[in-house]
Amino acid sequence: MLRSWAVGALAGMVLLAYVPAMTSGFIWDDDQYVSQNVLLQTPAGLWRIWFEPQASPQYYPLVFSTFWAEHQLWGLNPTGYHVVNILLHAANAVLLFRVLSVLGVPGAFFAAALFAVHPVHVESVAWITERKNVLSGMFYLLAFLAYWRFAQSEDVAATTWRERRWGDYGLALVLFAGALLSKSVTCSLPAAILLVLWWKKGRLAFRDVAPVLPMFAVGVAAGLHTVLLEKHHVGAQGLDWQWSLLERGLIAGRAAWFYAGKLVWPQPLVFIYPKWQIDASAWWQWAISVSAVALVASLWFARRRIGRGPLVGVLFFGGTLFPALGFIDVYPMRFSFVADHFQYLASIGLITVIGAAAATLASKLRVPQPLAMLGAAVVLLALAGTTFERCFDYENEETLWAATLAENPACWMANFNLAAVRFEQQRYEEAVVLFQNAVRHEPGDVPSDGEQAAFHHSLGDTLLALGRSEEAADQFRKAEEYDRRLANSESPPSTEPHNNLGILAGKRHHVDEAIGHFQRALEIDPTDPKVNLNLGELYFRLKRFDESAACFRKVLEAEPLNARAHYNLGVLSLSVGNRQAAIEHLQQSLQIEPDFAPAQLVLRRALKE
Repeated sequence: MLRSWAVGALAGMVLLAYVPAMTSGFIWDDDQYVSQNVLLQTPAGLWRIWFEPQASPQYYPLVFSTFWAEHQLWGLNPTGYHVVNILLHAANAVLLFRVLSVLGVPGAFFAAALFAVHPVHVESVAWITERKNVLSGMFYLLAFLAYWRFAQSEDVAATTWRERRWGDYGLALVLFAGALLSKSVTCSLPAAILLVLWWKKGRLAFRDVAPVLPMFAVGVAAGLHTVLLEKHHVGAQGLDWQWSLLERGLIAGRAAWFYAGKLVWPQPLVFIYPKWQIDASAWWQWAISVSAVALVASLWFARRRIGRGPLVGVLFFGGTLFPALGFIDVYPMRFSFVADHFQYLASIGLITVIGAAAATLASKLRVPQPLAMLGAAVVLLALAGTTFERCFDYENEETLWAATLAENPACWMANFNLAAVRFEQQRYEEAVVLFQNAVRHEPGDVPSDGEQAAFHHSLGDTLLALGRSEEAADQFRKAEEYDRRLANSESPPSTEPHNNLGILAGKRHHVDEAIGHFQRALEIDPTDPKVNLNLGELYFRLKRFDESAACFRKVLEAEPLNARAHYNLGVLSLSVGNRQAAIEHLQQSLQIEPDFAPAQLVLRRALKE
């Protein structure tokens, strides 16, 4: 049984280190997962979460089920979601202590405490979307404990293999399924089990391997399903993933050392790290990858002298990281080859080696226990303090992207997203600079045509807000160029560039040019309510009432509760002498927006006539 002081200490460390995260808001793709996810709003959504694999951004139904339940409890209050993430991480620290204690690892508590407060895990805990990591981690560790009870229930002197406690085995399978349904990277558990069995026994017999085979089959199936969804549903395909096998090996070696380095020295930690260039002709890039293989080989040959533990820890680290090392295409690698949240589970391997090495060294050197405890406390306090400070970066969109740019100023995504925040704050001059930085992306990190169209369109909007119409028009034209490229791809182009060019042309009284842009936008999407609204208002000014009315009706077909469209139809009806229709449309406009002053004014005039 776990000692109560250890449980309390580990949970307390986590709660104190993550206090700032409790009051943070939603960031980045939390909208897709929680704040704007319609699946969380109805009982039917829960059914779709489980039985429509492409209804959610990723098919992790247990994760979305927890979000669904929380949405029923506290709606869109982000505090509740953050607290659950923190509690799950605390539970994982306690479970890790239990696992290491059962395995007889020296320094088990110190290793679990390192895991609890290490700042590399802030991304997994303080980012609501990464519920995937903390929830799957809990099921993963519970599944390992259940399987270990099953594996160790055989008393060689008194029982046979068939008399093992199969209830524990069944429980392990159920918990393993829970882990896979939370994040399929946990498919590495069967390999981890065999690795630990080899560590403890020095060899593997068929009876050790046979029970794990069903777990391997289920894990591989879940992994392949995720790979297919990642490629065809999430979008991990195209030029950004066209690396040769040798190039992927270079990515893997460098990434592995990167992750190990962040565990030893977690500074700086960045939400999106710079995306390095892969060059197969550079000898030093090969040296990095070869050195990783050499380390594993050295630990293999040294296993009789230093024990199998260090080798097992390193193999666990590399094996659990494998899906994130570049051999499998995952969408985040569009922006960077590495991310802190990729090593949430994998970090256990090296953290355990570090904790065990520290405890063993202190024992061999006969360091007095108070001094050893003081040294451990200093390390843990430093890590917890860094974690506490790092949590503030995840407070909201502004803090996240500002912190990212402080360490990675060339990141086009951070520039673009912070620019959007500045635009909403009406800090247009700052937004212009940031949008321009996004447009001037790094040569090796090229956004898609759709993203570049968005950059130029957003920059145009900002310049327009500053009254710089000609510059804005240039940006809208550039956005249009990128959209034309999209017309020949699977992704549909945007109507925004033509819509904005139409608005600008209308303001300059270039009527034919404005109509041409609006019509080209409608060729892309005939139902676009913004374009139909703008074209309808232009037709109205030209007294082309029938065409104007047709545009406003298209708006209402797409958006029945569009108050502006009802108002425009009311004004138009009044202009052509249809007083009753005008009153009806104006009343509908005010039912949708009771404070719509223009509609109030025109309705009063219509009622007097």
